Amino acid sequence: MNVFINQQARELPEGATLADAVRLWEAPAVFATAVNLQFVPRTQHAQHLLHEGDRIEIIAPITGG
Repeated sequence: MNVFINQQARELPEGATLADAVRLWEAPAVFATAVNLQFVPRTQHAQHLLHEGDRIEIIAPITGG
């Protein structure tokens, strides 16, 4: 199945979850996720099934002043 992670096309197997996408992306230690613009808490990553064409955003905080 094809999905987009941070606007880049990626292929995942059918039945993949958000946790699978995060592992594929090698996300930083601290991050937030959204699927199709909807926030998904970290506690739900393993249960959140992905679908063809889903748009996943993995967002790391930015610090500075």
